[in-house]
Amino acid sequence: MERVFEALASTARRKILAYLHQGELTAGEIGARFEFSKPALSGHLRILEEAGLIVREKRGQFVYFRQVPDRLANTLFAWAAEVCPVAGPLKRESRAREVALNGVATS
Repeated sequence: MERVFEALASTARRKILAYLHQGELTAGEIGARFEFSKPALSGHLRILEEAGLIVREKRGQFVYFRQVPDRLANTLFAWAAEVCPVAGPLKRESRAREVALNGVATS
């Protein structure tokens, strides 16, 4: 979860995600939308990829990037569940049900 939020801390990376939300783009197509260098673009794409927010696919001489929307949605849901006032009671209820069913809690 921490890597996702670190990746989202950059305005440029949030803009890249917004572009990729519309569909896949090549590295060149992404770079044409920004004023930074190729190494800087590569760094932003690497951070997004390491956070699991985008994936790359090499096709011929081009590298295409696309968003992984489930990763972002699941991370945001997990974070919201942690800060939600009812999260604690729900977790305790889940653990109690697991113990009742299996005899052992996993977390």
